[in-house]
Amino acid sequence: MTTLSVVIPAYNEEDGIAEIANRVLSVGEALAAVGVDGLELIVVDDGSKDRTVEIARAISGVRLIQHEKNKGYGGALKTGFSAAKGELVGFLDADGTYPPEYFPQLCVEALKGAELVIGSRMAGAESQMPFTRRIGNFFFANLLSLIGREQVTDSASGMRVFRREIMERVYPLPDGLNLTPVMSTRAIHERIVIKEVPIPYSERLGRSKLSVVGDGTLFLQSMVWTALTYNPVRIFGLLGVGSVGLAGLILMGLVIARLSGVTELSAWGVAAVFTALVTAVVGVSLFALGVTFNYTVTIFHKRPMRQGLLGKPIFKKKPLNHHFGWMGLLSTALGLIIAIASLSLGIGGWEIERLWLWLLGSAMATLIGVQLIIYWILLRVLEELGQRELLTQKDLGAL
Repeated sequence: MTTLSVVIPAYNEEDGIAEIANRVLSVGEALAAVGVDGLELIVVDDGSKDRTVEIARAISGVRLIQHEKNKGYGGALKTGFSAAKGELVGFLDADGTYPPEYFPQLCVEALKGAELVIGSRMAGAESQMPFTRRIGNFFFANLLSLIGREQVTDSASGMRVFRREIMERVYPLPDGLNLTPVMSTRAIHERIVIKEVPIPYSERLGRSKLSVVGDGTLFLQSMVWTALTYNPVRIFGLLGVGSVGLAGLILMGLVIARLSGVTELSAWGVAAVFTALVTAVVGVSLFALGVTFNYTVTIFHKRPMRQGLLGKPIFKKKPLNHHFGWMGLLSTALGLIIAIASLSLGIGGWEIERLWLWLLGSAMATLIGVQLIIYWILLRVLEELGQRELLTQKDLGAL
């Protein structure tokens, strides 16, 4: 027998709680038709000041849990999750925006093997979502797809069904409205099987509690920080590669200009040189820092994590950071050779106008080379520590 426990968090929802609760209870027969024999409805009142508790208590079939003080959207949901008895746990908002009639379709995917099923408002044919929120959800979904390397169309959907055994893998979850994007981010990095089902979205009953700017900022911070605890190089690496690429384009333009006979720079040219030097050094630092954090994350999690910048290794036999040593030596040697040659030509009588670009290039190459060598040493130590920790855990597990 399979039971679905539906959790509804409610805070001052007297206008909509009765309707949404009765709609949930009415899908029992449809659930039984797809193989879900039991339905449990849990309403978690999050310290409401209106008649929400009174109305919910009067509805037959509702299991009411009350918070004396407001704990937040995520806090209310987590209370419901811990109290749920079903093998499948679902949730949706109390404001009538999500259609409980789609729970059977979500459960079908869960019974087929999906561990987390998301009702996607972005993929649904009918949506009354405000334009600003639709843009925000589009941005967050694509951000998660970028940093998690898995396509998700609605990372913040508030209607989901999941297998209760995945809770240990997606916890900890925040107490605020950012619970859903954090759950999505953790689920992807924990390699939880995710399936999306298109659903319609309606206007809410009553005033919305969501702040587009405030909660949007919170969503962004939560997703980025959560992703950093799993795969830091995915974020730092992309920023680093972008910075180095920008520096390369600028330097290429400067070299072409110099070979064309240009020996003086305008104010824009000076700004370009400055930008190239800074972005090159910063880019290498960010990329190496991301790789360093990845090893640290592995040690703390005490198991191999889903990591990497592109999902596939650039070098077949060894990871990129194993090549930092020779890359650093080569860059340092190149910088020193250019510096010695430029200084020799300067002593021989060449004007500084003919040498300044090469001297700057040599300084940049030397700095980058030294950085790579330092990170190569640091990463080898972290890799050794990580392997030792994993082998220790494996040996202890065999006892």
